[in-house]
Amino acid sequence: MKSLQDITILALEQATVVPYLTYRLAMDGMEIIRLEHPVYGDPNRMIGDDVLNEARMNTYFLCNNAGKKALTLNLAEPEGRELLARLIRELNVDIFVTNQLPRNYQKLGIDYETLKKIKADIIWLGVTGFGPESNEAAYDPILQARSGLMDLTGEADGDPQVIGIPLPDMGTSEHAYGLLMKALYQRALSGKGTRIDLAMFESSVSWLTVPITMTASFDKRITRRGNTHEFFSPVSVYRTSDGFIYLAVGNDRQWQSLTGLDPFKSLDTPVYRQNKGRIANVADLNRKINAITGNYTSAALIDMLTSITVPVSEIKPVAQVVKDPLTAKRLLFAEDPVTGTRVVLAPPPHMTPYLEAHQRRMSFPPRFGEHNEVIYTRIGCNADDLDRLKQKGII
Repeated sequence: MKSLQDITILALEQATVVPYLTYRLAMDGMEIIRLEHPVYGDPNRMIGDDVLNEARMNTYFLCNNAGKKALTLNLAEPEGRELLARLIRELNVDIFVTNQLPRNYQKLGIDYETLKKIKADIIWLGVTGFGPESNEAAYDPILQARSGLMDLTGEADGDPQVIGIPLPDMGTSEHAYGLLMKALYQRALSGKGTRIDLAMFESSVSWLTVPITMTASFDKRITRRGNTHEFFSPVSVYRTSDGFIYLAVGNDRQWQSLTGLDPFKSLDTPVYRQNKGRIANVADLNRKINAITGNYTSAALIDMLTSITVPVSEIKPVAQVVKDPLTAKRLLFAEDPVTGTRVVLAPPPHMTPYLEAHQRRMSFPPRFGEHNEVIYTRIGCNADDLDRLKQKGII
């Protein structure tokens, strides 16, 4: 059985959903080789600021692509597809991943049946917007809109809003991560590869556990409620004398503890003692809480509520989150060997042995076609071959 650091992945990837997936896999030490068209490349390379003063290395691209190698390859040409076959065979590729539209699978020679003939135990993952039978384009906000996530986000009397992070993209990446780990385990047991089709729409809808059950089983309308909670109160943002806090009372015991504090004793009335009563009078209750919290600083309230184990937090901007001690000790880094630019990367959901062994440092996001020579040399191409392939527009 291979260790994770012996796994090789070829990824015909662009945008966010597959690049974030392979970024997560790079955190385990897997060899990630991203494939891009030699002319067009990944459009995300051109998004954001040009901080390195060079083409195709803008800031948006830097966020999800550390720890990878980059090849250019024109799969529209027969010789490009022949090179792909050689890469898979001679690099002993374990996993092939793509977020190309399904109509391009056979045309580019990347469909599962074709790659399975090259390497019988390959694990193949195709990420699509709406399934392998659909060629509908799918950007994250479109999926938020169609999956119901957008209807659940925003003020009750306001417009639907997008979520602050691209959950359909990154949530699908996390689901794909789990499916690939399961496929690797099954292959270790059986010696057989597999095909995985994962639709971003299905991934997005799967997060709607409570809304779907409440709607489909009990005919309850679930929609956006701003900062409040559908089933618990008080759960909301409250103004303080110097900012805001978010307070979340999850049960009647916590409410009793809260109203045991001197500033909140006036709220200890029979109608509020059970969650049902607090939910029924949520607007009135929140006005009363705001009248109290407005007299205290955020820090004072946090000290007060933390002392009785009632969940509370100040509402931190990202700049403060980065400095949080719990975040700071887990941040990742990548340093450009060319310019010396140091990029701070988001921490992993779980610190991997690979990251620990490398002091949380990853290789810098790869330049366009940066690893053409080193990778193609591994499959027997010499300098003359590379020049010819470049002149023909194959790489």
